[in-house]
Amino acid sequence: MRIISLLLCACGLCCLRLAAQSPADSLLAVRLDSLVEHGLPRGSSAGMAVYDLTEGRMIYERQADGLCRPASTMKLATAIAALAQPGFDEPFRTEIWAKGRIEGDMLHGDLYVVGGFDPELGDEDLDSLVSAVARAPFSVIKGRVLGDVSMKDSLYWGSGWLWDDNPAAFQPYLSPLMLEKGTARVTVSPTQPGDTAEVSVRPASSYYTVNNTARTRTPSAGPLRVTRRWMENGNEILVSGNVAKRQTRALNLYSSQDFFMHTFAERLAAAGIRRAGTAADSLYAFGELSAPDSLCVLLAAHETPAQRVLDEMLKESDNLNAEAMFCRLGAQYTGRKHVRARDAQQAVRELIGKVGLRPSDYRLADGCGLSHYDYLSPRLLVAFLRYAYARTDIFGKLYKALPVSGVDGTLKRRMGRGTPAYRRVHAKTGSYTGINCLAGYLQARDGHWLAFAIMNQNVLSGRKARAFQDKVCVEIIMRQGN
Repeated sequence: MRIISLLLCACGLCCLRLAAQSPADSLLAVRLDSLVEHGLPRGSSAGMAVYDLTEGRMIYERQADGLCRPASTMKLATAIAALAQPGFDEPFRTEIWAKGRIEGDMLHGDLYVVGGFDPELGDEDLDSLVSAVARAPFSVIKGRVLGDVSMKDSLYWGSGWLWDDNPAAFQPYLSPLMLEKGTARVTVSPTQPGDTAEVSVRPASSYYTVNNTARTRTPSAGPLRVTRRWMENGNEILVSGNVAKRQTRALNLYSSQDFFMHTFAERLAAAGIRRAGTAADSLYAFGELSAPDSLCVLLAAHETPAQRVLDEMLKESDNLNAEAMFCRLGAQYTGRKHVRARDAQQAVRELIGKVGLRPSDYRLADGCGLSHYDYLSPRLLVAFLRYAYARTDIFGKLYKALPVSGVDGTLKRRMGRGTPAYRRVHAKTGSYTGINCLAGYLQARDGHWLAFAIMNQNVLSGRKARAFQDKVCVEIIMRQGN
């Protein structure tokens, strides 16, 4: 009798759940279940959650609590946790300080470059900082040129990153001092057939060297290859192969903080700022600027708006921007200058608790999703999206930064003109080998706003996974409301 009672109870609960669904929701569930059965790439799986923000209820779930590798949808968790901090709008800031006495034309002391993990500081910005120092009332430094990278620990990659993604530009060496995202852009141009191709590299610096054996319109030279001696942490850029047309490739340099400081010191010298030392002295060193006192003078500062960093982080899925945001999240959450990854992780965990889920049910490793140790769920991503939607100050900034279907970012070539989803989906993509995800907001044809997460796992064809996700979005958009 007890077993029969339990079965009747279970059936009753199931009937209540089904009864709570509207006819439109029931039809949507049938259509989405059919898509999973017939449209999911062979051998793969998908966890999904769809929440009607207008009515305040979940309308579809499939393995919504299943743990998944999020890839770059991890950036949503980082972004929303960062946006929830009171100091989010503070700009990313790089400062140059003189510490010592200025007598005549000489600084009797040290010059500090204090890194604030600005991922958007570029070549022209560095020149502006150098020009500001050149306008200071000294042209000789009787001391050192120091880089202060104390904001972050010395771990230059995230936990669970793949070593052989090196030297791809999407995996930068992390540092509070970054120039052009720690990468070099190598442009290779054809000359006369059979002759050596022309190579130029930006930003200009003697930090790296170039070994160019590439040939113009010489198929026997093999495919064009641009790399560096990364297994030895070397910065000799190797260009080889056949060059039929002008091409630009980007690769990371080892290491970001040294690339920044070497180039900065080199340009200081070119601007007429010299050091009173011996030829054996190094161009630069690293050291922390203690709390500014009467001997400290702020010579220059460069600021990048937080929204600009967020836009690039989400629109273009920029990993460096996400890690910079993650690091600053830790600093703002703890109120400390020196940050460890676990500080930012704790800020995200606290938000997981605020949205009603258990932090211990998930695994957080980095801020960008490159790590293979990250594990989230569709329900968690939707809960974060719901949290953001309910707070106007957060939602406005987040929504502005998300890629728009058929318009920009990583959704520019998806769900374009002529499809029901055109301009209706604002969402974050996420992919690496075997993983493909999409999570964000969309507006259905009936005017309802919805938050959704689709997390494809074990799918080797990114094209097929994207096609599946696009069809899911179209089905949700075409849903008829109550």
